[in-house]
Amino acid sequence: MVSQPDLSADAQLDRDVCKLVHRFTQSLDVQVRRVAEELGITASQVVALRELSEPITARELAARMNCEASNATFVLDRLEQHGLIERRPHPGDRRAKRIVLTGDGMRLRDDVLQRLSAYSSLAPLTPAEQESFRDLLRKLVASQ
Repeated sequence: MVSQPDLSADAQLDRDVCKLVHRFTQSLDVQVRRVAEELGITASQVVALRELSEPITARELAARMNCEASNATFVLDRLEQHGLIERRPHPGDRRAKRIVLTGDGMRLRDDVLQRLSAYSSLAPLTPAEQESFRDLLRKLVASQ
């Protein structure tokens, strides 16, 4: 006879994981806000700069930032006003613009990445554990 899983244990595990993921996410948010404060920019601008590793559209940036397209556009408008990005024609879509970092934008992005790295929440893990953690998160996200 096959025993039934202990649902209360499963429920407890699920609660524990959710609580830990929430606390970890909060620590990442604190790091982003700390870097934003150090650089005199907003947390949303830190996240946008972190995600602008190659030319992408505002819609793609919104998806990466997990926000509405209008919010991403607002952030991009501020970055453009400060001369950190340019909107260029998309080679494959006349209606779309690609977001490209300027020289100043690239320098600021490098600074953002360096500062975020200095506050790494993954530092207690070995490189192999960090890769395993990333792979497990990818698997969970892909299954949703």
